[in-house]
Amino acid sequence: MESIIRVNHISRTYQVGAEKIFALRDISLEIFKNEYVALMGSSGSGKSTLMNVLGCLDTPSGGEYFLNNIDVAKMSDNELAEIRNRQIGFVFQSFNLLPRSTALENVALPLIYSGVNKADREARAAEALKSVGLNDRMTHRPNELSGGQRQRVAVARALVTNPSIILADEPTGNLDTKTSYEIMDLFDQLHKKGNTIVMVTHEDDIAQYAHRIIRLRDGVVESDTINKNVRKVEKI
Repeated sequence: MESIIRVNHISRTYQVGAEKIFALRDISLEIFKNEYVALMGSSGSGKSTLMNVLGCLDTPSGGEYFLNNIDVAKMSDNELAEIRNRQIGFVFQSFNLLPRSTALENVALPLIYSGVNKADREARAAEALKSVGLNDRMTHRPNELSGGQRQRVAVARALVTNPSIILADEPTGNLDTKTSYEIMDLFDQLHKKGNTIVMVTHEDDIAQYAHRIIRLRDGVVESDTINKNVRKVEKI
């Protein structure tokens, strides 16, 4: 299998006054192309810090991080920004949509930073929205959309740059049960199309949709298991 993420002996420490906080301690793991992985753990386990490192939003204090065999641990801020924009698609719990922009404009936003011309941006954004079932909501602003539709816009925005990996941070955290199932169904479809997905969640029932579950505790990997009983998407 082709490796897409490889971290070797990653650590992350923070200095808070006189105290040194160890958020991550000597973590090594590998994630392969087209895997569907859930990062689990209680508050303070290090799962969000690890997600930030994998998403190039934070740099490790020690160790190596390779994304598509590129050593990102030693990159400059500008180089990290370029990697984030081209290789990683983010889906956040709070959607992070611009309130005054339409769904189409929100989805096209990452392409502006890539220097794509307006016509191509709009065409690619429209295609991404169509792929998540929102071809009839392109001109709607976030306040005209339901929570599930807003998260679909966020997923389309993550897909529009054709990233190597999709990182989803508590993607169902602000959604009701029915809408959560709809979003998990969407992730299932994306995985079947060949996307690599890494999802942070503290909800065990949501983690069960992933094919591999990595549990963190006190900054270390407590367990890393293949999920032999992948939960099927439920229809309500």
